[in-house]
Amino acid sequence: MILIISTCSETLHELEFVKPIEDIIGKEFKTVNYKDLTQKHIDSAEKIIICGTSLKDNTFLKELGKFSWIKEYSKPLLGICAGMQIIGLVFGGKIKKKKEIGLIVSNFDKTFLGLDGVKQVYALHNNFIDFSKIPEFEVFAKSLSCDQAVKHRAKKIYGVLFHPEVRNKEFIKKFCLL
Repeated sequence: MILIISTCSETLHELEFVKPIEDIIGKEFKTVNYKDLTQKHIDSAEKIIICGTSLKDNTFLKELGKFSWIKEYSKPLLGICAGMQIIGLVFGGKIKKKKEIGLIVSNFDKTFLGLDGVKQVYALHNNFIDFSKIPEFEVFAKSLSCDQAVKHRAKKIYGVLFHPEVRNKEFIKKFCLL
């Protein structure tokens, strides 16, 4: 079972940031808001996806303790936008301001779950984390402004700042096959 964790503080936003991921997965999954997340949810999941949220919804930043389990998690984990920021913060990164909205070009230095070379990706964020300053992570793709795709060097922990549920849906399918 794939666990989808919503970072949305409003249920309506889940239609934009969570529902498309549920539709792409198309197999057994469970969706839980991070505020309701339990250790039982985490333990029963084969993989976890932490979804993004709206530009003005940063409530999750005040509750990072709810994500402390990430450092010890040993199964595949994907953080999308806010999810990538959460992963970076848990590993000691710092939030930086940079707004990117719409289609942007991202350069993948190496193949990253099926994506490589120069790709158009859909961005919708106000913040980012400089993962080059977090030694546990390798940066796989950048836009002109910030890191767009990262992977933990020893674990199957992935992060993307862009929204593959909007464009590059095959990326989510590849993650589900890990």
